[in-house]
Amino acid sequence: MDEMEEIEIVIVGGGICGLATALALHRKGIKSVVLEKSETLRSTGAGITIRTNGWCALHQLGLASNLRLTALPIQGGKDICLANGQQQEISIEMGEIRCLRRSELITSLAESLPPGTIHLGCQVLSITVDPLSSYSIIQLQNGRTIKAKVLIGCDGANSVIADFLGLKPLKFFSLSEVRGYTEYPSGHDFKNEYTQVRGDHSMIGRIPIDNKLVYWFVTHKANPKDVVAKDPELLQQLTLETIKGFPTETLDMVKHSDRDSLSLARLRYHAPWDILKESFRKGTVTVAGDAMHVMGPFLAQGGSAALEDAIILARCLAQKRHEIDIKTNGSQVIAHKIGEALDQYVKERRMRLVRLSTQTYLTGLLIKNPPLLVRFVCNILMTVLFSDPTAHSHYDCGRL
Repeated sequence: MDEMEEIEIVIVGGGICGLATALALHRKGIKSVVLEKSETLRSTGAGITIRTNGWCALHQLGLASNLRLTALPIQGGKDICLANGQQQEISIEMGEIRCLRRSELITSLAESLPPGTIHLGCQVLSITVDPLSSYSIIQLQNGRTIKAKVLIGCDGANSVIADFLGLKPLKFFSLSEVRGYTEYPSGHDFKNEYTQVRGDHSMIGRIPIDNKLVYWFVTHKANPKDVVAKDPELLQQLTLETIKGFPTETLDMVKHSDRDSLSLARLRYHAPWDILKESFRKGTVTVAGDAMHVMGPFLAQGGSAALEDAIILARCLAQKRHEIDIKTNGSQVIAHKIGEALDQYVKERRMRLVRLSTQTYLTGLLIKNPPLLVRFVCNILMTVLFSDPTAHSHYDCGRL
């Protein structure tokens, strides 16, 4: 076995949240290491919508200006119901909404980090706690052993760190979603708006990224065929079957999509009532992003909420760091101070995440076309709890 390495802060997961957390810490002058299990940085999911609150976080990270150049501002929305032919405008809040290529956001975050921050091919096998120092001991599949003063799980919905913390298992919506890109070499004629078309059993959403590229998704009832739809050509065919009878321009968009961009996911969520009660900290270990609060895509807030996590977590750690004098304080004292920082982070995030996850959960129930009584109750709850349904995007995570 290799000699144990000692690292101040280890972040597990090299997705948007993990890289954003590392960058937020770097902006505060704090070094960290990102462990990513894949051999390359992962950017599955095609596009990602960033709302006003996400752009506030990207501004704090110093990335907003350059990323704005890569995506059009979305200026409105449209909802089309095929059942009755009705078309209505969607309420789009004032503020900044753009859809980014997920790969561009990942690249921008990664290139802003110091060389050597990201370690690829590092899959976590086990986590234990050193009884003397209370720090985490991480065993990797490649044979490395790391002792981390702080361990942050940004490793997504199937989080190893969440399992270590004993978080409740995720729950499933009875919905799946296909996502992809379509490129129009000569340019498309779509307006700078979000458009969704709803059929009896499925819905397709479309949002332009730039003048030649469009991101789209198809949400449909989970189907046994979803399990075998891993081949891009088969996935494209099954998606076209799902939206049979939709407008021609919609069918053409899916038919001419970039097959390499296609992905299929069963929609999962961390229940609001679990987020309200979970202990998201054990010793000097915590979680962020989907590892903490995976939610349905119905509010397009997953990415923006993860960016908020990064800013607030880095700020809380930085505020406590000045109280720690490594030369005079023992490891138990340091661990206690780190615990206080993580507790503050969880406290700041909890109710924000409960509100977001509750609104997402209720929206997901309504998308499934529930019985009239369920729909009535969901609408009442949405009205009572969220008098301004767009308020979630006006949240400001504050200065880094």
